[in-house]
Amino acid sequence: MDIARTPSTPDGNIEMADAAVEPKAPPEIRREDYTPFAWLVPTTRLDFALGLEKTRVTATLEVERNPAADASPTIRLNGDGLELVSLKCDGGDCAGHMMDGDDLVVTLEGDSHTLEIVTELDPSANSQLMGLYASGGMLCTQCEAEGFRRITFFPDRPDVLSTYTVTMRAPKKDFPVLLSNGNRVRMDDDGELLTAEWHDPWPKPSYLFALVAGDLVARTDHFTTMSGRVVELNVWVRDGDLERTEHAMESLKRSMKWDEETFGREYDLDLFNIVAVSDFNMGAMENKGLNVFNTKYVLADPETATDGDYDGIEGVIGHEYFHNWSGNRITCRDWFQLSLKEGFTVLRDQLFSQDMGSAPVKRIEDVRVLRGAQFPEDSGPLAHPIRPDSYREISNFYTATVYNKGAEVIRMMKTLAGDEAFRQGTDTYFDRHDGEAATCEDFVRSIEDGAGLDLTQFRLWYSQAGTPKVSVNLTHHGDEAILELSQNVPDTPGQSGKKPMPIPLKIALFDRDEGTHAGEQLIVLDKASDTFRFPGFATKPVLSINRGFSAPVSIQRDIPSDELVFLAATDDDPFARYEAMQDLMVAYLVSASKGDLDEESREAKQADIVRAIGSVIDDEAIEDLMRGELMSMPSQTYIMEQIDEADPARIFERREELKAVIGRKLAHGLRQLYQRAEKLPYSRSAEAKGARKLKTLVLSYLVASDPQGASALAAKQYENADNMTDRQGALMVLTGVDGVERTGALLDFYNRYRGNPLVIDKWFSLQAMSMHPQVIEHVKALAEHEDFTLKNPNRVRSLYMAFAANPHGFHAESGEGYRMIADLILGLDPINAQTAARFVPALGRWRKMEPGRSALMREQLERIAAAPKLSRDTFEQVTRSLG
Repeated sequence: MDIARTPSTPDGNIEMADAAVEPKAPPEIRREDYTPFAWLVPTTRLDFALGLEKTRVTATLEVERNPAADASPTIRLNGDGLELVSLKCDGGDCAGHMMDGDDLVVTLEGDSHTLEIVTELDPSANSQLMGLYASGGMLCTQCEAEGFRRITFFPDRPDVLSTYTVTMRAPKKDFPVLLSNGNRVRMDDDGELLTAEWHDPWPKPSYLFALVAGDLVARTDHFTTMSGRVVELNVWVRDGDLERTEHAMESLKRSMKWDEETFGREYDLDLFNIVAVSDFNMGAMENKGLNVFNTKYVLADPETATDGDYDGIEGVIGHEYFHNWSGNRITCRDWFQLSLKEGFTVLRDQLFSQDMGSAPVKRIEDVRVLRGAQFPEDSGPLAHPIRPDSYREISNFYTATVYNKGAEVIRMMKTLAGDEAFRQGTDTYFDRHDGEAATCEDFVRSIEDGAGLDLTQFRLWYSQAGTPKVSVNLTHHGDEAILELSQNVPDTPGQSGKKPMPIPLKIALFDRDEGTHAGEQLIVLDKASDTFRFPGFATKPVLSINRGFSAPVSIQRDIPSDELVFLAATDDDPFARYEAMQDLMVAYLVSASKGDLDEESREAKQADIVRAIGSVIDDEAIEDLMRGELMSMPSQTYIMEQIDEADPARIFERREELKAVIGRKLAHGLRQLYQRAEKLPYSRSAEAKGARKLKTLVLSYLVASDPQGASALAAKQYENADNMTDRQGALMVLTGVDGVERTGALLDFYNRYRGNPLVIDKWFSLQAMSMHPQVIEHVKALAEHEDFTLKNPNRVRSLYMAFAANPHGFHAESGEGYRMIADLILGLDPINAQTAARFVPALGRWRKMEPGRSALMREQLERIAAAPKLSRDTFEQVTRSLG
């Protein structure tokens, strides 16, 4: 499953929906308490009589005692708000049953039985978008992690694997397309009633069950696997969206081919379906043979989708397809093992995207996400290992730690093993555990055995939370360069006194005069401190460290600005070059924001940055996609993470000041870049994508130094744009300034795309993320807009998640931004608890802020915690954030 990759909430006028009072302290689930389920469910038959307001589900379960578990006279079938119509056991009445909360507990005396359970649902009333729900006249499901229990009573846990046969009956006029997992067995049409039967031959857990019914059309294609089987491919969308599915289909075919070539994994069914759904909590879901996607990650054409949208679609489609093996054929024993499938699959989609585009740029993008989302998580109250020890609500653990840090941990194994040996390790994993519900330990042991590694100490990466801090000191004596390294894994909630972990670091030592090095080396810091000696240096070299971001650590070193300028201009590792540029700017912005620099020092450090960026502008050997990364400033959020008691207003001022200096000092070179870039016609080539990236970046620098002139240039770009990347980039710049150009462009954008929900989401986001001084008032007004609704997660995220990610507005000194997000959480929680809970971490960073803002953020968390009707999702996030 892909968590929503979008950047959320309103004022106190939100009308609170009614909700049942939830227990204030949901039970804690602990990994150490895992025991196998007492009963197996080899086969499951589901019969659906479908309707938007009333659906009847008949579930027939063949159950038998599990010889690997302790015997139990009862079977617990999980439910969540279900209406039990009838229950039969072996064809007769079932007297031995009782309700325990939402669960159905049945007494079974023999070794095997057939249970028939009938439930009735109202999909139209399911605003939580978990289980079976209605979306714009369609019916669809989302069952990960615990949504299946909202459909029927079942042992809703990932280690209970079953083969599913699904029969659906529905009025043809309402639901002419009926889809489920696996292969289509039959389709009957009597003119009014449509009946479809689907069978998935591969045992799966209930969280991978899927059903879609609606009025849909499909782009159809095929793929021939490496063994010669022909697989039918379909991308299902609403009528009118078909023309925007070509990129999705091509991305699917590229994913299938890449997985065969890179990991040796072949698709295993005759059919692969993707369905685009407008109302969806996540990015997409990997249900076996029937992937359900947020429309955001399916629909694209140049007029409505940016280059980033295109890349996102390719990456998410790859992610869900790769889950077919890393998640479906081998699933999780329990939810503590979530990174087993998600961390591994994120790595696989990252490697795929690297191969499909610019590998260095993709690596930088992935590290930016890690630092922007996971590093703060690791240093805050929500810190947890990639394999957590406990949880109260599993939906809260679909986190950047489990996904993105999990991917980095497996990437380190790949670095230690080398590509060929790592492939042998993954082959061992797939062969050894196919058809099983496995653990993270199973994966590590497979890599150990297949790649010939000893990963005993490496396992600490799975059990210890926190981002390791690596201190670096390079000295020179005689003809030797001496590198002293030490590591510290900070204390996190529930964990202190961490042990040293193996940290693979790729390094190079540059001759300062020649601008070259003798070759990249891999060193491993596996102690609290260690010293590495490198002979053959007549003078002290310049160190390039953690090249390619070989380890997810924070490098701490006192490096002179002139060495950073040197690396930014000459390092042959693209990531290390980017890192030097970022370090140069971060060091200045942190010091300037803290008031540690006098005027002379500020001007000198600004001059270093200008010189470094100038060298990037002038370097004709750099591709423009990479040039755009090298010239980009670190985000305000990232800078705040480097400062204790951060003052967002001061950081904003210093960052805008630096941007203006760069725009003014390098105006000529920036305008030359822009003029060159605007000559390239639209295409999806790397060259054209790089040109579009540069145009928006140049505008952002110029508007800081020359608002009037840059606004006119942005307005011209907006008017002449023949693609969404250029149009959105220009509008992004215009939203941050006052003037007729801003008003006219926003009105034109809305009128031009008002029938396209995904593009109108952009319209909301651009305004919520703007640097405009009245951004809070704009967000309040947008919350009252006729196109805004709390019932669609995309729309909620487009406005309020964008605002929560905008430190200029969210961290307003008055605290109004914090109140807005708290009000949203309280208003959204009874409607869609899973989405509401994802807004809490923005307030949970209160410990990082200066005392005034810190108190205001904590006050809002306490206000949320005091609410009488909080969901388990939000309750857990708030209480952990408060500490």
